[in-house]
Amino acid sequence: MTTTTSPSVDLGWHMGAPSLAIDPDALSPERMRARFSGMRETSPTVNVWRGAGPVSALPRALRNDIDALTFVPLGAQTPMRCDASLAANHTDGIVVLHRGQVVYESFDGPLKPHKPHVCMSVTKSLVGTLAAAEMVAGRIDPDALVPVYVPELTDSAWGNATVRQVMDMTTALQYDEDYANPAAEVWAYLRVAAQLPGMPAPAGSPIGIRAFLQTLRANGTHGERYAYKTVNTEVLGWILCNVTGLPLEQLIEERLWTPMGAVQDAYFVVDPRGQAGAGGAFSGALRDMARFGETMRCRGFFNGRQIVPEAAVADVERGADPAHFAQAGYTLLPGWSYRNQWWMTHNAHGAYCARGIHGQNIYVDPKAEMVIARFASHPKAASANTDPTTLPAYHALAQHLISAS
Repeated sequence: MTTTTSPSVDLGWHMGAPSLAIDPDALSPERMRARFSGMRETSPTVNVWRGAGPVSALPRALRNDIDALTFVPLGAQTPMRCDASLAANHTDGIVVLHRGQVVYESFDGPLKPHKPHVCMSVTKSLVGTLAAAEMVAGRIDPDALVPVYVPELTDSAWGNATVRQVMDMTTALQYDEDYANPAAEVWAYLRVAAQLPGMPAPAGSPIGIRAFLQTLRANGTHGERYAYKTVNTEVLGWILCNVTGLPLEQLIEERLWTPMGAVQDAYFVVDPRGQAGAGGAFSGALRDMARFGETMRCRGFFNGRQIVPEAAVADVERGADPAHFAQAGYTLLPGWSYRNQWWMTHNAHGAYCARGIHGQNIYVDPKAEMVIARFASHPKAASANTDPTTLPAYHALAQHLISAS
C-alpha cells in the first residue's frame, strides 16, 4: 500500500491555523494566510448561526473581461491588470456582484467558498449598521452621552462623549492604533481581547475588553477631529448589547445572517469574559460578506425583505464631515469621511466601504450597482499598503461595468 503526505505534514506544520504559542513563524506571510482562514483553531470563539432557512440566491453571470481590465495605481504611471493586482495585494478571495449577480470570483491559497475568513475591521461596519438601525428605531439617541447606556464608562474617556462621536470616531482618546508601534495601546487591547493567541495580557492587566475600556482616558476635546480607534467600536458594541439585551453574536445572527439567507455560519473570537470582539473579531464566508454588501447597496432590502431600515442605510450614505477626516492625515483618501463605522469616498459614484487591516474590504458602488467583497493576507497591516492597487482598480471596474451595461 502506498501512502502520501502533503508538504505541510512533511514540514511538521499544523494543518489548520498555526498556534503562535508553539510556532514563532506563525505571522509569516505564508502562515498568515492559513491563520486568517482558521481563527477558531487557535482562539476561543462563539458561533453565529446562519439559521434554518434556505440560502439566498446569488445568481452567476461570470464575465471574461475583468482579469485583463487595466488601471493606473495611485502614485504610478504604468497601468496594471486587475488580475495582477490580486497577487500584489495578497488576495485570498474576491467576489464581484453587479446588479446582484456574481460576475467575477476568485479564491486562492487555503481560502475556500465555504470557509470563514477573519474580517478584521470590516466587523466595525456590521456593528455600525446595527447601531444605525437602533437609532432609526429611536432606541439609541445619537446625541446622548455614552454613560446613559453604559454607566460603567462614566469615569472613562467616554464619560462626556456622545454616541454620535463614538459612531463617527471623533472622540479624543489617549490610545494609539499604530500597528507598527509595538508600544501602542492597540496591542494591549488585542491581548486583553484574546485576539493574539500565545500572547496573553501581562499579569495585572484588566480581564476582558470591557474592563480595559474603563481604564482609558481622554486626551482632548471630543467632536473636533476624526481619529481611528478600534476601542470606539467596542464601546458601540457594549451600547448595542445593553439597549437590546442581546449579546453581539445573537444580534448579528438574528438581524443580519439569518434574514440575509447566509450560506455559512460565522463566528466571533471572544475575550476571557466571553464577550465577542466588536472591533475586528468576526469571521465570515466571502459570499456572505458579499450578501451583506448587496443588502447595503439595495438600501437594506435583500432576500425578499427589509433587513436594515432604509433610513439607516441613507444615514450611512450621507457621510460625515470631510474636514474632520482630513485631520487624520490619510493622504491616499482625500475628501473622504467616516460615518457609522463606514468609510465614505464622496466620489462621483457615492461609493463607500468597510475596511480591515491586511486587505479586508467590502466596497459598495451605488451608481455602478456593484459590490466587491475581498479577503486578503497582506503581510503589512495598514490599508495604505493595499489602497494604491485596490481603490483605483475598484473604480475602474465600476466604470467598466457601467459602460458595458
